[in-house]
Amino acid sequence: MPHQNNKSQRSRRTTNALLALFLLSSPVFAAGTLSNEEAVDGLKQALAQSVTVATSKLATGNGFLGNAGVRIPLPRSLQKAEGAMRRFGMKKQADALIIAMNRTAEAAAPEAMLLLVDAVRKMTVADAKGILAGDDDAATEYFRAATSGPLAEKLLPIVRKEIAQSGLLNQLNEFIRRGVKLGLVTEKEVDVENYLTQKILDGYFLMMAEEERAIRNDPIGQGNKLLQEVFGALK
Repeated sequence: MPHQNNKSQRSRRTTNALLALFLLSSPVFAAGTLSNEEAVDGLKQALAQSVTVATSKLATGNGFLGNAGVRIPLPRSLQKAEGAMRRFGMKKQADALIIAMNRTAEAAAPEAMLLLVDAVRKMTVADAKGILAGDDDAATEYFRAATSGPLAEKLLPIVRKEIAQSGLLNQLNEFIRRGVKLGLVTEKEVDVENYLTQKILDGYFLMMAEEERAIRNDPIGQGNKLLQEVFGALK
């Protein structure tokens, strides 16, 4: 129930922010209000700032590993084996694999930032109207829906490169080998590349949502005139 209440509050704040964007660009307002382009630019600046702040948090030594909200667990197909192997005295191997996965995500985070900022930059007035027409959790969810597929395609080779350099595949294969020997894992390939790519994006969208809430809650404290004008209408 608390989770549902938090989601409801987040949805209302998002809807209010988007409604403000609509009102600020409406011709019924007096001269001097923001144009469509300025309102969209305010949204883009907020999202770009969210990406930057998310990167500062995710690309650190424990950006993923030390944050319970974005920490990357083993793929679901290996979690049963993980529990059993921990009980059989192989906690060290399981922990090492999880650490390696999260370190790989942290290494790829700066490249993910460049892709996200580029996607924000390409947002159009039509995109903003699409956000307005969306559900209650429109802003972040619209951006996620509009960009996740293309971003994943571009991020995948970056993640693949980081995996190759980190030696993660060797650790993963050893973990699977042990799981197979114990009858806990079927000997089939685990798609760790796509799994990590999606988890990196999920982490970004979560951290971006947190920063967007901070902008909406305190637009005056952002030190950015356009953000103050666009989101200050909510206060």
